[in-house]
Formats: sequence, structure tokens, C-alpha cells
Amino acid sequence: MSEKLNLDIQTILDKQFDIDFKGYSAAEVDSFLDMVIEDYQSFQQQEEELNAKIAELERTNASLRAKLIEEEGRTKALEANPTPASQGAANVDILKRLSRLEEQVFKQNQSKQQ
Repeated sequence: MSEKLNLDIQTILDKQFDIDFKGYSAAEVDSFLDMVIEDYQSFQQQEEELNAKIAELERTNASLRAKLIEEEGRTKALEANPTPASQGAANVDILKRLSRLEEQVFKQNQSKQQ
């Protein structure tokens, strides 16, 4: 879409055709050019919207890449030098998950007994 277009809306609108004795109907040409202009306007609007979306997605992608690199660095640092606090945090997470699982199993057993 970065290619230079030959026509823009104003060029199409300002185009003057030579009138010849056996030429085309001016009203028909104008009507057709009006449709071309409408399509061209729609195309330009669509292009602007897509370029805005691309820019937004590129910003989001850059942000997520930065976060990924940061997290990979933290992971490597933790793997290289595990601290008791990080091991404790992992243990707490495991205990929380286990507790939730026990609750679900207990609820299922109660519903089966009733």
C-alpha cells in the first residue's frame, strides 16, 4: 500500500474530457467518475484504518516482546540463583492449587452423596 497512486480524489474530480462530435455522454462520464470517487474514498478510508491498526499492533508487539525478554531474563536469573524466597513462593503456589483441587473433589463427593 505504500506504492504511489496515479490518481487521487481531486485529480479524478477535476478531470476534464475533450468534447468531440461523436464523443461520450458527459452525464454518463460524470456519473461513472462519481462512482469511482466514492470507491476511491472508501479505499483511502480503509487504508487509513488498516495503517492505524498496523501501528497499534506493532506498538503492542514491541511492548510484549520487551516483557517477554524481561521475563526470560528473570527466569534465567532465578534458575541460575534460586533464592529461598522464590522457592517458598513456588511452594505457596503449589499449596494453593492443591487446596483448590481438594475443595473441588470434596464438593463433588458431597454432591454424589446427596
